Amino acid sequence: MLQILENYQDGTLDTIFGNVNHCIVVVDRHGLVSYMNDSYCNFLQVDKEQVKGRHVTEVIENSRMHIVVETGREEIADLQFIRGNYMIAHRIPLRSEGMVVGALGMVLFRDTGEWQELNSHIRELFLEMETQRRSANNKTLYSLHDIISSSTEMLSLKNKIKKVAPGDVSILLRGESGTGKELFAHSIHHLSERNTKPFVKVNCAAIPEHLIESELFGYHEGAFTGAKKGGKPGKFQLANGGTLFLDEIGDMPLHAQVKILRVLHEGEVEALGAVEPQKVDVRLIAATNQPLEEQIEEQTFREDLFYRINVVQIDIPPLRKRPEDLRLLTKYLLEKITKRTGKRIVECSPAVYDVFQQYHWPGNVRELENVIEAAVHLTNKEAIDVEDLPAQLQPDLNLPRENQTLKTIMETTEKQVLQRTLKKVHGNKGKAAQILGIGKSSLYEKLKKYHI
Repeated sequence: MLQILENYQDGTLDTIFGNVNHCIVVVDRHGLVSYMNDSYCNFLQVDKEQVKGRHVTEVIENSRMHIVVETGREEIADLQFIRGNYMIAHRIPLRSEGMVVGALGMVLFRDTGEWQELNSHIRELFLEMETQRRSANNKTLYSLHDIISSSTEMLSLKNKIKKVAPGDVSILLRGESGTGKELFAHSIHHLSERNTKPFVKVNCAAIPEHLIESELFGYHEGAFTGAKKGGKPGKFQLANGGTLFLDEIGDMPLHAQVKILRVLHEGEVEALGAVEPQKVDVRLIAATNQPLEEQIEEQTFREDLFYRINVVQIDIPPLRKRPEDLRLLTKYLLEKITKRTGKRIVECSPAVYDVFQQYHWPGNVRELENVIEAAVHLTNKEAIDVEDLPAQLQPDLNLPRENQTLKTIMETTEKQVLQRTLKKVHGNKGKAAQILGIGKSSLYEKLKKYHI
């Protein structure tokens, strides 16, 4: 390698590294840049000739190339923060006759899109570690790690989030109430390049119509009667550089929709009473549980704003369409609630899970959490049973549930009777068969049929 460095004037290094996609840099024993290939120069947006001879720390932020030259120890697959991204770098000392004469550095990535997805994965891992280190005094933060699911559809949705989060594209989250739209909004922000900047949430349905403009865009002193002395910045100004989450955007009044559209078009906000507009740089995430297409036809929602916020649409499935998540979510929520309340409740009975599988869950995950919390307070045992559940989940064997056939009702009833009988006799199948008046072989067939 010493000979290569000496022959650099002849273009030897360009011949070896000039056309590779990886970023390559070579420094001498003093930490001065001897060579940087085109990929690295293009990424750093520097002139190839001007970087030669400069100390590596003046060219590459957070560089450790000079340290590798001093210590003579290689650093393989090390994380390095460059231009807003965590990159994976190799740093290898170069030796000649036992002496360190320089170092070669290589940053591993192939193209921007691929790197952004990798960077998103790395950020998610960091956020997961941060989640585990949170203290009770910290502000609540959410990441994909907080979205509990094992269903194929939700896992696919998480992968989609990882792909779109690093960019600045506007995202519309659609889903029923209680499906976790806010958790997804937090996750997008934390996996984005704006994760160190503000995340500001606005519940459009909770702000009175006559206050919506002042809340969103702010106001100057004297803008209206009762205006706060010194004025007040709006949510757009507070989110400058970061992410603005407009929850329940379907409830946004039309006059405010017009001003939001202008912000998205022009990148500037005009506060009430202001003489001139103010530049803002905000990424927009919107969420709704309403059919915006119908609102457009009814002229209660602007079509041009809809297409502005709906660049990428994320459809979050309701809980009833991912029943495989019920058991996992129940265990997670039970642990969370018992830890908060201090009650020792370790599980739910099999009959409870059976009821959960049959229930429609109109309130989705939020309703499931409320049901478990109510049951935790109602039970006096270490396991939640059916009688501990709220009234809307109590099984009524005399009245068929909506859209259930007679066969389904009969099978559900039979399964519940089997479970309760086995529980009563502490799992003794001989006694259970005797109580039920059926043969042992018949009992085993039924247990196999219902996976009991």
